[in-house]
Amino acid sequence: MARMRKKADLPSKICKACGLPFNWRKKWARDWENVQYCSERCRRNKPASGGAA
Repeated sequence: MARMRKKADLPSKICKACGLPFNWRKKWARDWENVQYCSERCRRNKPASGGAA
């Protein structure tokens, strides 16, 4: 049986939309390297890239 990990031991990142830290989730296990946003709401409201003048 796998050992339990403390929440403090899980990796974390900073959300590119809201700037708040978020922790690893099991549903992101296969794609953690590409996760950029903490939630679906932040992903939908991501800042515009490529600043149009």
